[in-house]
Amino acid sequence: MRVSVLHPDIANESKMRSPQHSLEEAVSLAGALDVDIVHSAVVPVRKPHAGVLFGSGKLDELGSIFKSEDIGLVMVDGPLSPIQQRNLEKEWGIKVLDRTGLILEIFGDRAQTREGVLQVDLAALNYARSRLVRSWTHLERQRGGLGFVGGAGETQIEADRRAIDDAIVRLKKQLAKVAKTRGLHRAARAKVPYPIVALVGYTNAGKSTLFNRITGADVFAKDMLFATLDPTMREVTLDSGQKIILSDTVGFISELPTQLVAAFRATLEEVLDADLILHVRDISHPETVAQSVDVNNILDELNITDEAKEEMLEVWNKVDLLSEKDLAAAQNSAQRHDKICAVSAVQGTGVAQLLDRVETSLQKPWTEEVLTLSHAEGKRRAWLYKQGIVESEEMNGNFIELTVRWTEKQEGEFAKV
Repeated sequence: MRVSVLHPDIANESKMRSPQHSLEEAVSLAGALDVDIVHSAVVPVRKPHAGVLFGSGKLDELGSIFKSEDIGLVMVDGPLSPIQQRNLEKEWGIKVLDRTGLILEIFGDRAQTREGVLQVDLAALNYARSRLVRSWTHLERQRGGLGFVGGAGETQIEADRRAIDDAIVRLKKQLAKVAKTRGLHRAARAKVPYPIVALVGYTNAGKSTLFNRITGADVFAKDMLFATLDPTMREVTLDSGQKIILSDTVGFISELPTQLVAAFRATLEEVLDADLILHVRDISHPETVAQSVDVNNILDELNITDEAKEEMLEVWNKVDLLSEKDLAAAQNSAQRHDKICAVSAVQGTGVAQLLDRVETSLQKPWTEEVLTLSHAEGKRRAWLYKQGIVESEEMNGNFIELTVRWTEKQEGEFAKV
């Protein structure tokens, strides 16, 4: 399908990004689908029109381009109201998709796990429900009621909305079952005495490449927005022998649809449960600061604790793409700040230092204590040994005295055993 990508540059609108970079990102988003992008443009909008967004002159100009280029789909990089979407389709005689619809298309194309598919379907149905007003004329017809009941019956749009509501209820029930199963898996992982380290970051920042570099795994990684959707977890042994669980998550993006933030909240609970968060940034990107702000905003939406954000490490990735001057500046910043690591996931530069920093960050204050257990408390004794925190053990009559060296967190977990 031949596609045009438009970025509306609305006057007097506060922006952190240049319109051209926003257009490039939109083109990359569209390129994530199997379409032929033959036209793209930044469209200045002095005053947005409530019904069609663009002015009449720009509508005619764009319409001529679409006709001459035989374009069958227009992707508008921004939110469109249902009325605007319907009117633009009517004006140009072709399908129009806004940014939310585009991201939903990509997520629908990429989701692999059952939960991922269900979450995308739920988000898409919520989006579609708000768009029923823009559907075609068949939705305005009335469906007759049963003959013996009488009455005008219900309109097609009401029937479609009811069908969508029923489907949403079904999906929520299925998701609740999947979430319950995943909760059991998470509870089982919590018994494993390994801390969880979660990778987060803007889409295409190189999280999956870094994940593969550290774990030796073969997770799909490509120079493409949203190359990874479903979370992946692997066990990693650090140089000291300490083991961690490394988690790769879906990439964030500016103006991520609220439907998707809500739908993928359950998947991103792995981040909420993490002992340490690594914020991976593409430090070579001209708008890396704006991307960082977007990631932190989404972390706030997920209710990440202030303590977790203070402990978070920033991983400045893709230093191999920097100029000598910028590379030196990045490395100097990393040396001065213990929360910044400069790396190249592709070349492996700085990864060893990053893992050393991870290990240091995970070290918690230890205390030594002598516990007295009865022979009947075999389960609690086994838990202590499984944690690897028993320093010595002595028999004292009918009791066992164990000298343990543990963290405050392990002490709290022991009280629940």
